[in-house]
Amino acid sequence: MRAVLVERTGGPEVMQVTDRPSPQPASGQLLVDVAAAGVNFIDIYFRTGAYPVSPPFVLGQEGSGRVAAIGAGVQGWQVGDRVAWVDQQGSYAEQAVVRADRALRVPDDVDDRVAAAILLQGMTAHYLTISTYPVAVGDDVLVHAAAGGVGLLLTQAVTSRGGRVIATVSSAEKAELASSAGAAEVIRYDQEDFTARVREITGGRGVQVVYDGVGAATFDGSLASLAIRGMLVQYGSSSGKPAPFDIARLQAGGSLFVTRPTLGHYVADSVELGRRAADVFAWVADGTFSVRIGGTYPLEDAARAHEDLQARRTTGKLLLIP
Repeated sequence: MRAVLVERTGGPEVMQVTDRPSPQPASGQLLVDVAAAGVNFIDIYFRTGAYPVSPPFVLGQEGSGRVAAIGAGVQGWQVGDRVAWVDQQGSYAEQAVVRADRALRVPDDVDDRVAAAILLQGMTAHYLTISTYPVAVGDDVLVHAAAGGVGLLLTQAVTSRGGRVIATVSSAEKAELASSAGAAEVIRYDQEDFTARVREITGGRGVQVVYDGVGAATFDGSLASLAIRGMLVQYGSSSGKPAPFDIARLQAGGSLFVTRPTLGHYVADSVELGRRAADVFAWVADGTFSVRIGGTYPLEDAARAHEDLQARRTTGKLLLIP
């Protein structure tokens, strides 16, 4: 089978498509023929070594496909069943091994590409808006990079819960996408100071929560955009990690909160994983989530997919198609 292998960490050039023996499912595992693999910023973190994994390894944390073989002791799955997964390395390949207790059954009304596109980012939007900071009716919410994969879903999730989204984007096309997803206000951060504009929009109060997946470039402005007792949710660092800061800034800014969550801690057991995934699939079915697939690439173009994602040339979700 073909797979995208990383033999040393570094830039996109370290990703090489190689022929490898097909993996065999061990006890408690499923072998899956991969239909589509999601491309996410976490894959870049693994590829660069920001999240350390000893090479060589096959990239990819998310995908969908059909069960090809079943390991010993697995109950409830049959060859041919449709399955999706997150947080399991090795998805940039024609075949992947998936833990059966973390595998998710794909509903009949969700196609393979949508299943691969929605789970990681959809469950991220789910836990951020329901668990990390439960958005309430009337909340003002700042969403950075609102035309990206998570940003579009966050905008839809916040809006569905009665919050008002103030979105930041970097182009006219992205502004239109954010508006179509439900953003009430859109700020071109390449043209104006988003903090000053947030204060203007909110009558000087600031927002109850900032969902910030950008990191270093937006951290200070995000803190300055918060209302008293507001929360900065730093869920990603696409521009790099924020610099260390004096905790007294939180008091001076209005008894503020800062948190750095990650999906793994919000799907820590199979029950919670299944519950969030079921909600996300239901949100796709009822129209709460409209899934935008912004680009599809063959395995051979995995490096280009990473380059496009890092350069912010994309909107929505990117997929690799084996």
